[in-house]
Order: sequence, then C-alpha cells, then structure tokens
Amino acid sequence: MLNIDRRLAKELLVKLIDSEIFTATFTKKDGTRRIMNCRKNVKKHLAGGKLKYNAIERDLLPVFDMQKQAYRMINIKTLEAIKARGKEYSITD
Repeated sequence: MLNIDRRLAKELLVKLIDSEIFTATFTKKDGTRRIMNCRKNVKKHLAGGKLKYNAIERDLLPVFDMQKQAYRMINIKTLEAIKARGKEYSITD
C-alpha cells in the first residue's frame, strides 16, 4: 500500500478516467465508515439539472455508487484509502 497525502489523492481522483471503477474508503457525514465501489461521470441515470456549485472546490467528488445504483459524494477531507488502477493508496494528512 502506498502512502499519499490528501492533495495527491484529490489529483488522482480527478484524473481517473471516467469509465474506471475504483474503491474509496471514507467517513460519511453521519460518522460511519463507508467502502464504496464507484465510477465518475455516469450520465445514464441523470434526472436533469446541474449542481449549483463546484463540488471539487468544496473537496467533494460526485460519483456513481455501483452497488446502490445511485449518485453519491465522496468527501475528500475524510478519505482514508483508494484502490484504483490495481494499486492501493492510504491517505495521510
């Protein structure tokens, strides 16, 4: 497992190709830990409309949860680990 800081983790997530499935481990807003398999920029289930803010500027990453078949936000500030492109990354401050 490679150790990376939060800034590098954010860059990695932003640069991931949209069709790539990755796993993110993070703490949800209610304090529970979540492990999610997800993809970025899935358009199939959109109901219209757009976010009224830039999620990346707020350290949020909009993703599509592959198991729940729903859109979710990953808070980069509470991110613990990422599995992507065959590598595992542990996030440090």
